[in-house]
Formats: sequence, structure tokens, C-alpha cells
Amino acid sequence: MSANPVSPPLSVRRDPAAGPVVSVDRLRVRYGDTLAVNDVSLSINRGEIFGILGPNGAGKTTTVECIGGLRKPDSGSISVLGLDVLSNTKELRERVGIQLQASELPDKLRVGEALELFASFYREPANPQRLLSLLGLTDKRETRFANLSGGQRQRLSIALALIGRPELAILDELTTGLDPQSRRETWKLIERIRDEGVTVILVTHFMEEAEHLCDRVALLHHGRVIAVDTPAALGAGMGERISFRPARALDLEALRELPEVRTVSRDGARIFVDGGGDLVAAVMAVLVRERVVPEQTQIEQSTLDDAFVALTADANANANANANANANAAEETR
Repeated sequence: MSANPVSPPLSVRRDPAAGPVVSVDRLRVRYGDTLAVNDVSLSINRGEIFGILGPNGAGKTTTVECIGGLRKPDSGSISVLGLDVLSNTKELRERVGIQLQASELPDKLRVGEALELFASFYREPANPQRLLSLLGLTDKRETRFANLSGGQRQRLSIALALIGRPELAILDELTTGLDPQSRRETWKLIERIRDEGVTVILVTHFMEEAEHLCDRVALLHHGRVIAVDTPAALGAGMGERISFRPARALDLEALRELPEVRTVSRDGARIFVDGGGDLVAAVMAVLVRERVVPEQTQIEQSTLDDAFVALTADANANANANANANANAAEETR
């Protein structure tokens, strides 16, 4: 089936129904004795880039495979574009585009042939030539898959996910293995996709990528959602850091007593103070009171990476505490 030669590359169908594009409620998936996804609940709004973050084995790919209808969960419900995923698979295949973590094509298949082939799967596909133009692959139309660079293969994967003019695009570990320049070029493409009206689910373990692209993110750890918010809000929740070299001796207890301060540490002559609230003003007030001049002062805002490290550490600590409590309870019943 040939593509409509006058249709725009991403003429997204607008669903007039209100509500989230994706709604996941208490999703659970097991692999044998391993609970890979444990009571995951998410709500994704139309037109946003929603990031799903987590370390390897956190359940990210399994979650999006369920959202995309590629894997059946053990329990829970998933609604995509107002439709139940399990009972509306055929319709959703027309409206959801998926780029998986490992996408391979035959080495001898040309870029243009791949797009024409995938276009034939849809009733109203995008125009392949205009999609090639959008993704900067026009001059690679006759190039075989084996001869594409890593960045070009990723762009082709995006094109294949978009050929059906989806309302929702799921992109899994899109920039893994790319050099920094190719990664940033791919970021620009994702932003252009969103600007075309497509809602994007982006699976990544790159915190910088999520901060740059995502309107909101969900942090997954050991199959559970441990936080959902904007990258800025998650980072701000971790507070900030001020570091300086005191011009003369300073009693660190004066800093530790401040309610805004979480930790105080020293590395050589440099003092590091972490905390929240109006941390900088509180620290400066102490320095003025103690008549200590701060030199080489630096103020750093917490990032999404800081939030991720702190939240996963808390989750690990809670899991260990629960495991110890369960072990003690079991021992007492013997």
C-alpha cells in the first residue's frame, strides 16, 4: 500500500476524549520467582515527553512493553488512548509507535525500502520521503542498513516508529551507545516529534538526557515507582550545596546546628555544606557572626542525578530494613 504523497509526516489523529493518554494501574509482571514489575501505577498526559528512568533491571523495558501491548502482565490494568491494551491490540497498533532497545534490520535492506515496507502495514501512513527529510535521512535513502552509523540507525528506528503517524511513541534506550554529538542530535529529533503533537514515552538511564528532554519522569527501582515529578522538582527536593575555604579556623558545629543543614564535611581546607531551605543565607549568617571570610565560594543546585542516587539509596535502605524485620519475625516463630 503506497503512502499518501500529500500527507504530512506526522499528521497526528486527535482523540477528543478527555483524560490521560496512558493510565497504568497496579501493574505486576513476574519472570519465574522474580517480580520484575511490582504494583506500578502511572498517568501520562497528552503532548508531554514522559521519562521512565532507572538502573538496569529496574523494570523499565518490561513496563513499556506492557504499555505497548507487546507483553501481557500478570495483573493490573493499562489504558492507552482511552482503550484497554489487551482487548484493543489491533487498533492500538495503528496509533502507537514503538522503538525497542534492540532493533535490527537485514543488512542489505535499504533505508527507503525499510520505510516503504513499514508504511505498507498501516492504512494511513506518513509520507516516507517527508519523514526522511524530518529525520535528516534523505541522502541515506539508498544506503543499506549495514552501512549506517549508530546515529543513523537510531534515526531510522525513530522513523519506523513514526511511519504510522502515531499519537503515542515509545522510545526505549534510544541513545545508548551513541557519541555525545549523535546523542544531542537525537535529542533535537525527539523535541521535534513532540512539537508535531506526538506524546512520547522515553526510557533512559541517562539523567542528563531526562533533564534536557522530559516534562516529567518516573523513577523505577526494583520494579517499583519511587518518585514521579518534573526533573527540576525532583532535583530541588534534594536541596543545594555551598562550599568554601574559610580564611581562618571555623567551628563546624556552628554549621551543623543550623536547621537548614543536612550534612557538613571537609576535604582538605575546603568545607562542604549540604541542605535545603534558605541554606546559603543561613550559612552566610554564621560566617558573618563568626567573622570568617569565605574564599573560593561555590553554590551548586542539586540535579536529577543527585535525586536519583538519594532516592534509590533510601529505597535500598527500606528494602534491607524490611528484609531484616521479616527475617527476625521468622526467627521468632521458630
